[in-house]
Order: sequence, then structure tokens, then C-alpha cells
Amino acid sequence: MKKGIFTLSLLVVWVGLAHLAYAQSLEEVKAKAEKGDAAAQCSLGAMYAKGEGVAKDWAQAQAWFEKAAAQGYHQAQKNLGVMYLKGLGVQKDYAQAQAWFEKAAAQGNAAAQFSLGYMYAQGEGVKRDYAQAKAWLEKAVAQGDAKAQLCLGLMYARGDGVPRDVAQAQALLEKAADQGLAEAQEILKELKKTKK
Repeated sequence: MKKGIFTLSLLVVWVGLAHLAYAQSLEEVKAKAEKGDAAAQCSLGAMYAKGEGVAKDWAQAQAWFEKAAAQGYHQAQKNLGVMYLKGLGVQKDYAQAQAWFEKAAAQGNAAAQFSLGYMYAQGEGVKRDYAQAKAWLEKAVAQGDAKAQLCLGLMYARGDGVPRDVAQAQALLEKAADQGLAEAQEILKELKKTKK
């Protein structure tokens, strides 16, 4: 299996940003955000990041995410991690990405746990460390995160830092595929061909 198949776009994480506010008007969200509501601050940041209801503005997105993150809001911490990992409106900074992901992951944010696992599995901005990758991915898998299921499934399929275990790989990939992850569906087809 090629690394290209393994490379997941963390931008998919932005889908999770729409969690609260888009049903509310910009004015309602902004009023709550300005009063210090962390969920509203995160939602307003997401609106600016996606350009939904407002002009896309990464500086505003960052500012609102930082306000929510300072209050310990894990979704905002994860969003800042994505911004720094991908260089979205900020200079790419792996140390900052890792720090924000760790804060969110410590609060049980599955997407942040996946992101840390992915960074360690790929050696993206950190020294490749399959033990760390496996530990973070297992936490996200326990919460049903499809991308973590895919990533850990690939580790088992290839024997990357774990004993090669096609049955375990297939079980994880099937869980990811059942959640509609197209990459997992494609890899399962390949895996089944090689088993024959």
C-alpha cells in the first residue's frame, strides 16, 4: 500500500467545526463570543476559517480559536493544532501544532488524538515513533474515530511498529469503511486481493 493512500487530509477535520453555530445567526454567535462563551468563540472562529456567513479570514479565526482555547475548550485547541500543522493562515509550526493537539487530546478530543498519532506515524514534524503513534491512535479508535481506525489498520497491515496482523488490520479498516471512509474501502479491496 502506497504512502499516498495513507496520507490523510487533516482538512477533513474542519467538517467538525460546524458543530454549533451555523444554525444560529452571526450576530447571535458573535454576541455570545464577545461575552466570553468558549463554544461560541470556537464556532465564530470556525465561521471565519470556512468563510461561512462571513468573509474567510484566518487571522480572525485564529483570534477566536485562541480565546476559546485559553478557556480550555478542546475543539478550539484542536483547530489551532490543525492551523499550525497545515500552515492555514499561520506559518507552519509543528511544535505549536503538537502542543495544541496534546492539550485537546488530554481532554479526550478524538480528532486531536488521531492527529498526534498521525504525526508520529508519519514523522511529520516529530521523530517517527510508532509506539507513540499506536498509543494515540488507540485512544481515538476507542472513541470510534474513522481516520484513526484507518491509520492504525494500515500500521497492522504493513507491520509498521506493530507485528503484522492482517486480521486486526481488516477489522479496523472495516470499521472505518462502515463509517463511509472511502480510503478504507479502497484499502480493504486491496487487502482482500492480497489474501487470495
